[in-house]
Amino acid sequence: MRALNLQGGAVSAGDLVRAAWPQAVGKRIAAHARVVGFRDGCLVVEVEDAVWLQHLRTLAGQLLGRLRQIAGSDVVTRIEYRPGVPRREPQRAGGLRAAPDEADNIQDPILRRLYKTSRARSA
Repeated sequence: MRALNLQGGAVSAGDLVRAAWPQAVGKRIAAHARVVGFRDGCLVVEVEDAVWLQHLRTLAGQLLGRLRQIAGSDVVTRIEYRPGVPRREPQRAGGLRAAPDEADNIQDPILRRLYKTSRARSA
């Protein structure tokens, strides 16, 4: 319990398995696969893409054995992998810029104002 950084008191099997997952699989796999559910001994893991999904399916026996070592032999009976929803990275808002106004190229301020007024009425 101390190694998994769980608080004392009543800890559910789901909490135990969620805490054990990163330790059982390592940082690299944990960065591409996360626990999304646990029910009746079945651990549900969402995987980043099809490549990682295939990779983890080939390692399923080893990962299950490692989870059983850490969380207990009777806690996890099987692992179900699911493809994750692709996530978009945050975008910066600075990419959008207002188009320059063609009327600003008119040198004479009176003609520029007349042009803008006329354009606004016709629109």
